[in-house]
Amino acid sequence: MAESSLILVTGATGAVGPQVVKSLDEAGYQIRTLSLDPPPAGMSSERIEAKLGDVTNPVDVQSAMRGVDAVVHLAALLHIVNPPADLRQKYEKVNVGGTATVVEAALTAGVRRVVLFSTIAVYGNSSSHILTEETPVKPDTFYGQTKLLAEKIVLNSKREDGQPLGTVLRFGAIYGPRIRGNYQWLIKALNGRRFVPIGDGRNRRTLIYDRDVAKAALLAVEHPKAAGKVYNVSDGDFHPLKEIIVVICKALGQKPLRLSVPVGPVRLAAGILEDVGRMIGVKSPIVRATIDKYTEDIAVDSQRIQTELGFRPQFDLLTGWQETVQEMRRVGDL
Repeated sequence: MAESSLILVTGATGAVGPQVVKSLDEAGYQIRTLSLDPPPAGMSSERIEAKLGDVTNPVDVQSAMRGVDAVVHLAALLHIVNPPADLRQKYEKVNVGGTATVVEAALTAGVRRVVLFSTIAVYGNSSSHILTEETPVKPDTFYGQTKLLAEKIVLNSKREDGQPLGTVLRFGAIYGPRIRGNYQWLIKALNGRRFVPIGDGRNRRTLIYDRDVAKAALLAVEHPKAAGKVYNVSDGDFHPLKEIIVVICKALGQKPLRLSVPVGPVRLAAGILEDVGRMIGVKSPIVRATIDKYTEDIAVDSQRIQTELGFRPQFDLLTGWQETVQEMRRVGDL
């Protein structure tokens, strides 16, 4: 794809979007963003055109799609622990309906490639097995279920020449300075010395730093072999949770934690709080699902994208977390 090509990035103002936009900008592409919020400070360039709009609104999407060569579709409603049942409709509207709207507009506009940001959550419970792109998918959350439906929309779409339109990137847990969710909570708790590990920490996690995420997105846009494919994307390793905690402590300049508490009693206490809160109509600060999420084991193999597209992660765990801590402190988030 010529560097002067126009790339549309949806959800560009989220936790990962600015890094994706920066990577495309540095590669010389013209960029148009479509987001609900204005772009953050620093996400400006003569090659970046920012548009406000909603991916579930066909008019907004069709307008943003004019003249576009490729799309990087990040916009999504992200995972939260134990979401209420009435949130399913919103997950379906944004993650499934929004993707359908983007794909339909892309086909009409003659777009060459749509890259969907998906998630390893589509695999569901790993049962402590190493997961590959060939592993059957069994998502067990609203987020995972709706992202799998979005994947099918992208992968089933064909261009006018009969070639596949889309590429799906299933990312491990993404961390970086604009981090959200569980890892945001963890790094802030460790920074404030308000955290005690639960269990022995041997459960594995699959992570990737946001700057490597951006490099994977650029490859998926450019590489001819990526069309019609699904790729797991990670830093290439499986990290025991205790290693992640030690590395974050080192990045924070703190001594590693020595104490931990057993899983059983903590989960029992969380269950009691959850049940009592339900009876009296109060939301418990911790529920069984929180403990289950913390102790889950998920090891996802990402060799395919390295072999087929030549993806090489540039950041190991320590370097990524050191950069994360440095930037979060610079902007006052720590």
